[in-house]
Amino acid sequence: MDAIKKDVIIVGGGAAGLMCAIEAGRRGRSVVVLEHAERLGKKILISGGGRCNFTNIHTQPKNFLSDHPDFCKSALSRYTPADFIALVEKHRIPYHEKKLGQLFCDQSSRQMVELLEEECKTSRVEIRLGCKIHSIHKNLSFQVETSQGLFSSDSLVIATGGLSFAKLGATDFGYRIAKEFNLKVTDLRPALVPLELQEPAGLSALSGISIDAVVHCRRQSFRENILLTHRGLSGPAILQISLYWQEGESIEIDLLPERSAESIFLGEHGAKTLSALLSQYLPKRFVQHWCSALANKFIKEHTKAEREVIMQRLHHWKVAPHRTEGYPKAEVTLGGISTEELSSKTMEARAVPGLYFIGEVVDVTGWLGGYNFQWAWASGHAAGRYV
Repeated sequence: MDAIKKDVIIVGGGAAGLMCAIEAGRRGRSVVVLEHAERLGKKILISGGGRCNFTNIHTQPKNFLSDHPDFCKSALSRYTPADFIALVEKHRIPYHEKKLGQLFCDQSSRQMVELLEEECKTSRVEIRLGCKIHSIHKNLSFQVETSQGLFSSDSLVIATGGLSFAKLGATDFGYRIAKEFNLKVTDLRPALVPLELQEPAGLSALSGISIDAVVHCRRQSFRENILLTHRGLSGPAILQISLYWQEGESIEIDLLPERSAESIFLGEHGAKTLSALLSQYLPKRFVQHWCSALANKFIKEHTKAEREVIMQRLHHWKVAPHRTEGYPKAEVTLGGISTEELSSKTMEARAVPGLYFIGEVVDVTGWLGGYNFQWAWASGHAAGRYV
């Protein structure tokens, strides 16, 4: 079988893979993207509630987790949110900042996929959809055997994402390829994911209640909403803290951020019950449940010791999650191809010349809020400059 020869083969037609293809194509490289799904960018399409949170204007290396935190600095500094925003504006896609630097399409995430498709077309990138990879070998060049024939190239880029969203076709392909080439893969676990409680029955009746709170774990904290669910806790603050939480640990929740429980009590003359007082600051249904374990009497009837217990619980409510809801509900995979194995400048494997890993498959994981897309653009751009 004669191989279809290309300068660059990219496995994976998501954000990172397409950005890499665009940049390599601009340099005059012949590029083919092999995507096993029947359409490009399936994860892009569902992101941001269908409006794609495509970057965060406040992106900094501190917003990413990795066994080697400095690894992401090079790529992020060479392709910034402003660079991708310029591309969005070039295609006249209207967008807005929702909160905390998070940028979303005004209309549909489909526009972001169309942008990438158009840039690939301009850069003469060939895209093969529904292309299943059977095997990958390296002799003098990389040989990729697929359902659509044998491909050959000097540069091979793995941009296959992580284990989250298996229903969209996520697999462990990228990690398996790394191991076949004797490259280290760090421990993997679901992240940006809801947390389950061992016995959520008490809270299940409160499912759907959202509370502005600060959530703490391992000296890390996030101020956003928490959402009570029939299985435990979710919401932006919980998804963020899931990056740091590990089984067996507790998280701590401040239910009155920027307020002092002590001042609330001092400002009350005692004519209200505890639940009536707290219902001025927290959802009534939640307060009724939360107060059920306390003496719900008039404020003036509480002893000083009782007040201290209540104030402690309001600002330091400890919850011990049982586990996460796993990869089906996780937005990303924490961990990946060890950054020890890769050049931070080019994303090339040090021990395997011509082999590159980009995007989520690498051990670089961003916070919720557009950071992971920015890593996809930046790491794809970095590799695209050198493949």
